[in-house]
Amino acid sequence: MNIRRKTHLVYSTEAGRLCPQCHRPIADCGCGKPRRQAAGDGIVRLHRETKGRGGKAVTVITGIALPEREMRELARALKQHCGVGGALKEDHIEIQGDQREKLKAELEKRGFTVRIAGG
Repeated sequence: MNIRRKTHLVYSTEAGRLCPQCHRPIADCGCGKPRRQAAGDGIVRLHRETKGRGGKAVTVITGIALPEREMRELARALKQHCGVGGALKEDHIEIQGDQREKLKAELEKRGFTVRIAGG
């Protein structure tokens, strides 16, 4: 008996039609729709995180309620300001290194209310 055949799904009608881009059911497809804005208290929080990164620190920025395009532009500008790399995840921005003080000053300059969270 071929073990591959047992574990390899060939075809399923369980979910119905799938989106060709994200491979989710058409009813749950998020392609082309504006992303939901994060519901929060309007305060941008900066915290340092090392968990799961081999001891390397990143600064995580949460609480920014902007559309996806503006969030991408903000992440790009913040990375350039700090001179480091980073990433835009679902609802937060990750900047390499402990850049909390630089980011706080830059975000406050852009009109955000910022708090440094954690130790």
